[in-house]
Amino acid sequence: MPEKGLFGDLPEQLVAKAEHGSGKPRMREPERRQVELRPVDLDSLLAADHPARVIWRYVERLDLKVLEDAIGAREHTPGQAPASPRLLLALWLYATSQGVGSARALERLCASHDAYRWLCGGVSVNYHGLADFRSGHGELLDRLLTHNIAALMAEDVIELAEVVQDGVRVRAGAGASSFRRRQSLHKHLKKAGRLVEYLKRELDEDPDASNRRIKAAQERAAREREQRVATALDKLAEIEAERERRGKTNKKQVAKQKEPRTSTTDPQARVMKMADGGFRPAYNCQIGTVAKGQIVVDVAIDTTGSDRGLLRPMLERLKERYQRQPRRHLVDGGFNKNEDTEEAFKQGVLIYGPTTRNKHKSDPYAPRPQDGPGVAAWRRRMRSPHGKGVYKRRGTGECINARFRQWGLRQFTVRGVHKVKTVLLWFALANNIIAGHRLKTTNA
Repeated sequence: MPEKGLFGDLPEQLVAKAEHGSGKPRMREPERRQVELRPVDLDSLLAADHPARVIWRYVERLDLKVLEDAIGAREHTPGQAPASPRLLLALWLYATSQGVGSARALERLCASHDAYRWLCGGVSVNYHGLADFRSGHGELLDRLLTHNIAALMAEDVIELAEVVQDGVRVRAGAGASSFRRRQSLHKHLKKAGRLVEYLKRELDEDPDASNRRIKAAQERAAREREQRVATALDKLAEIEAERERRGKTNKKQVAKQKEPRTSTTDPQARVMKMADGGFRPAYNCQIGTVAKGQIVVDVAIDTTGSDRGLLRPMLERLKERYQRQPRRHLVDGGFNKNEDTEEAFKQGVLIYGPTTRNKHKSDPYAPRPQDGPGVAAWRRRMRSPHGKGVYKRRGTGECINARFRQWGLRQFTVRGVHKVKTVLLWFALANNIIAGHRLKTTNA
């Protein structure tokens, strides 16, 4: 009997129960060809304390008039306007802190990653300009590092009373097979010279203008290779002179060494013993940091595989940079050199470093007849519990090395001491901006 009421007169709806699998499943499939309009506010993409904002606040206060004056594009004149040097500086500082060391990778990130897009603010960049900027402003970065440390000291964020010096060997861009002896280098120099002359004649005689650019590039590459081989020969002469000098005091050790070799791709790189025990072409990166705060105060590049003798040059650079020297200078055992310890003692700098045991297994803290007042005081200092406690703070320097490794400082992709130091300065400045901001926030 039909129900009386509001819906009593409607026919009964029968719903058929479909058996499982009798029809196609209904799903929501993505449709990526549809046009979608979305309002995007670049400034809202990043948090207020994002590292990109910290770096930009640092960069926008800098005086970069020297770089801006070098720009050829001017108002009311034709020509393509380049990206701002301030933008390029900020991009590389942030990219370094994120472990990005490739100009091509940075170009792609500027189009796809929110942090890089925020920094660009709609300005397009290309990898050629990025690569040239990264390796072409070493002197500017060196000055910025000095000004950065001076500002942090003026604000009482750090002090230069205690400095840790450490050396880290970083793989060079040269391959092991590029190292040649003198006879082989002369052969390669003659071969490169013949190739340059051949390409010059071919370029002058070729009437096909469409291929001139390719031929000119080939000639330029051959000319650069010839120059590198010539530089390798000059570097080989320096190595031979150094070996002859050492042979006057240690003839047996020099006699055991093989004929010296240099690289045809990076003549200034030297084969060094690495942390894993292997031998590879590398550069010895000297990094000085304040013991409290993990702030880099000085960097340098050396082409010898030993840290011995590199203590005094860093103290001299610190005095030149900041018009002062640290009260305490912490180093590991590889820097031990009595002449440097004595000179530091005369300058009022106390060296904290481990003493070494000789083959006679005598007490390393016992005074020696040939010890000067600086070395004798160093031995007494390192015997005391206070000296050992101070030396434990040297571990902060190892933290900087680990951070740089994490950021990608494992192999240089540039050649030559000047460009290698420029890359190292990018790491130092990026570290100081982020670590300095953290220290200011903590002290506030």
